[in-house]
Amino acid sequence: MKVSDLFDVKYGVNLELSSCEKMDWKDDRGINFVARTSINNGVVAKVAKIDGIEPQAAGTLSCAAGGSVLSTFLQTRPYYSGRDLYVLTPKREMSLNEKLYWCMAIRANAYRFNYGRQANKTLKNIILPDIVPDWVKEVKIKPVSTTIIGSGMLEPTDWRGYPMASLFRFVKGKRLIKADMIPGDLNYLGAVSENNGVREKIEVNYSWKPNCITINYNGSVGEAFYQSKPFWASDDVNVLYAKDFWKMNKYIAMFLITVIKANKYRFGYGRKWTMEKMKETVIKLPSQEDGTPDFTYMEKYIKSLPYSDRI
Repeated sequence: MKVSDLFDVKYGVNLELSSCEKMDWKDDRGINFVARTSINNGVVAKVAKIDGIEPQAAGTLSCAAGGSVLSTFLQTRPYYSGRDLYVLTPKREMSLNEKLYWCMAIRANAYRFNYGRQANKTLKNIILPDIVPDWVKEVKIKPVSTTIIGSGMLEPTDWRGYPMASLFRFVKGKRLIKADMIPGDLNYLGAVSENNGVREKIEVNYSWKPNCITINYNGSVGEAFYQSKPFWASDDVNVLYAKDFWKMNKYIAMFLITVIKANKYRFGYGRKWTMEKMKETVIKLPSQEDGTPDFTYMEKYIKSLPYSDRI
């Protein structure tokens, strides 16, 4: 069947975010503004209600015809839609699980489109499965909630630059060819940009110790992840452990990873972030009066953020 067999497909209100009054994310009066992005359920901001313009209804699907083409999400709250965004309203009663399944099915066609080939004229005619698999009905979805586990926002007194070699002990990953891989339970880290760097599960006699940060120097260069479980790092990955003067934990690691990934733009497939270059890279961090990094601030800052209890 086609998308138009299941949904009433209409163009959104086509608003420009720059013309809207932005509101604080925590302000419940704000209306979600959904754009052509592939992250954060398509929501890029909260904006004030606009007189004379009703938000799109909750329970509909938003689908990007341009930008991140076919990024499709179920919107559980009323929302305003940006440019080149279509609103898909179910023609019959659908459960939450079924709507999420159709989002996935529509997104699966994204490989056929790009910035130069948008889905404005073809969205209605995209072919979808004829039936919803039984497993879709059986999956139980738990609502995501959060409790902020730290104090409010903090203001560091100073930020200073630190060569990464002054903060971390570096360990090189090790090559393991496909023929020598045995399926198992240990995380195998490759130079990928998702799934916390885990490419597959293997069985080996040796593993790297957890509580560290891994960074791709090849492939998806600059992608960094915190590892909480033992793993095997491929030779495309550098492993970073805390030096003796400080102790890493998952909260500090999340702060550091954000700063480290800010250097991604300087490297790429043609310019590897080798271990030597990585050691010399200077990252800016909150600093104490004695000049050492303020790791206590970093931990408290991450704990002050929504969903920090889900880390």
